[in-house]
Amino acid sequence: MRVVSGSCKGRPLKAVPGMSTRPTTDKVKESIFNIIGPYFDGGLAVDLFGGSGGLGIEALSRGMDKCIFVDREAKAVATIHKNLEACHFQSQAEVYRNDAERALKAIAKRELSFKLIFLDPPYKQQKLKALIELIDSFRLVEDGGIIVAEHDAGITLPDEIGSYKLIRYESYGISAVSIYIFKEQGTGE
Repeated sequence: MRVVSGSCKGRPLKAVPGMSTRPTTDKVKESIFNIIGPYFDGGLAVDLFGGSGGLGIEALSRGMDKCIFVDREAKAVATIHKNLEACHFQSQAEVYRNDAERALKAIAKRELSFKLIFLDPPYKQQKLKALIELIDSFRLVEDGGIIVAEHDAGITLPDEIGSYKLIRYESYGISAVSIYIFKEQGTGE
């Protein structure tokens, strides 16, 4: 596992010890960023099921200003801190040990607006549609902002969830990625 591109290109990333997390492979990560970027001119991101922090760190390496990392596992939070330190991104990151729903509620209270949200929950406990509906209800994504949902290839998500429209679906063996864009209501698009 490594940073694929940007300011930390090639930097190795540590995996979370044990078998509780399934890191996004470099091939899938590269494909995701080729679709949504590949580079960014600032903005805020959230890596909601952070694991090792690979997706959020890749976003920072490619130009995001700041990323909030959330994971409920202590080992994952410790690994994210180590990987942020290795890439010198500590000042551009916030890391919280929390579950996804509570973290979204806490973020909503801060009235932040995000350009990019990564959702990569454990495949056996997926509630992606409900999470996207919660993100929509809190209005956490700026107009034109993107949600990247990684999931089991056997799951098909709807073409529209609230204010979000599916713009791309890609399958990579047992994994798949559904990418949604937020469109402000009444923009005529």
